[in-house]
Amino acid sequence: MIRNYKLLCSALLCISALASCRPDVHESAGDKRFFDLKGFINADSARLNRAHITVTKTVAHNNDVAQTKPVTITNWGQELSAFSASDINKPAWRDGYSVKQEADSVVYTALMPDLVTRRMVIQQNDKAVKKIHIENFTKNLLYQTTEHLVYYPDSVYLIDKLQEVKLLGSNRYVVKGVMK
Repeated sequence: MIRNYKLLCSALLCISALASCRPDVHESAGDKRFFDLKGFINADSARLNRAHITVTKTVAHNNDVAQTKPVTITNWGQELSAFSASDINKPAWRDGYSVKQEADSVVYTALMPDLVTRRMVIQQNDKAVKKIHIENFTKNLLYQTTEHLVYYPDSVYLIDKLQEVKLLGSNRYVVKGVMK
């Protein structure tokens, strides 16, 4: 009995060790099929961190009176994390988005209903990003979340999030930052 127990434990230990020995999957810049949103936001965050920009930040919850005050953002990566979290360059999503080139923009639209980032528009002028607009949507048995993100580099960012939770109701959060 004890021998069988030791044998079973050894087998489980070997299986778990083998499962943990798989290589990490990393994407290089050449693997990116779509606009590198995460890379762009990381680079822009580093630039904004160095610039020590003052922002007039407005925060509102459920359309109550918004609070507005000037702040100096010390961690732009955290401030713009909702944008970088919307990056669509994952290996599993290579065929998950349609790409439509318009006059001054590229529009990415989700082809599968389970993708959170439903639509992303990158507006450019001579390769310089002028505007990013992202629409995210998540739905499960407990809640539904709709998120609109807008970013004008060196100007304004907007995060508008509506979350509807069953039995608890809905909450809307709006964060707007105007850079000076």
